[in-house]
Amino acid sequence: MTVTLAPDDSGIAEAARLLAAGELAAFPTETVYGLGGDARDDRAVARIYEAKGRPSFNPLIVHLPDLAAVEQIAHLGPKARKLAAAFWPGPLTLVLPLRDGAGISPLVTAGLDTVAVRVPAHPLAQQLLRAFDGPLAAPSANPSGRVSPTRAAHVLEGLSGRIAAVLDGGPSAVGLESTILLADPEPVMLRPGGVPSEAIQALLGEAVAAGGDAGRPTSPGQLASHYAPGASVRLEATEAQAGELLVGFGAVQGRLTLSATGDLVEAAAALFDTLREADRLAGPGGRIAFAPVPQAGLGRAINDRLRRAAAPRD
Repeated sequence: MTVTLAPDDSGIAEAARLLAAGELAAFPTETVYGLGGDARDDRAVARIYEAKGRPSFNPLIVHLPDLAAVEQIAHLGPKARKLAAAFWPGPLTLVLPLRDGAGISPLVTAGLDTVAVRVPAHPLAQQLLRAFDGPLAAPSANPSGRVSPTRAAHVLEGLSGRIAAVLDGGPSAVGLESTILLADPEPVMLRPGGVPSEAIQALLGEAVAAGGDAGRPTSPGQLASHYAPGASVRLEATEAQAGELLVGFGAVQGRLTLSATGDLVEAAAALFDTLREADRLAGPGGRIAFAPVPQAGLGRAINDRLRRAAAPRD
């Protein structure tokens, strides 16, 4: 059952308590309602994908209360710092290099070395972030592919029963998702949104490029072979061939496993760490075999990333 929490001290405290326990809680921002989960907790982040029915592990935006908190997990270049000073708090998301030891779940970054961060302006979001005292991963609080929610009622229409709570802060003021920008070394608009490109160009005094291309990806997931370890990868394996390290799932046992019980949430939470560990154990020129994972629910996202890891490389 999903509870609706009032926008007062008691509601904020309960939302923070649920988030600290690894539960999901939707909350208002000035753009749209976000589906919050502890960005440091692999299982909480996996539950975000499960609740939304998100088809692949696309990077999630991390919400933080201020620039000082952002600097604890990411590096800001000169242009990013200038943009942050002008537009934070506000509807601007910056894609920044992730700090070593930041503690952010690899599911949030899709295993990349960058992280998308935002400082929301909504007073209730600010109060929740400070009460929770940590980074919140928060995509829009709606089933994947559906219209983004701008009221608590919209959240409940799509996610009731899938999440613990929604903090009701009334209608969102902007009603449009945040602008996503790669600022340094050259500004690239990855998604238009609440901060128009004209305002960014005026501040920086230079043109903002649109999007990217497969040869020079500027956002995650643009290359077919993107999440590839050094070792080669074989999929749908029920046993290891000579020289292979087998990663199991469910009844298929391996040297490592995504989930011995066949739990897709556990498997999703373990995916990137297991891929790295398997690559380390396999060694240079090694081979990794992954047991079959069902093509359902979070299994679709897991299989998407495994296919990318196994894709032929130049």
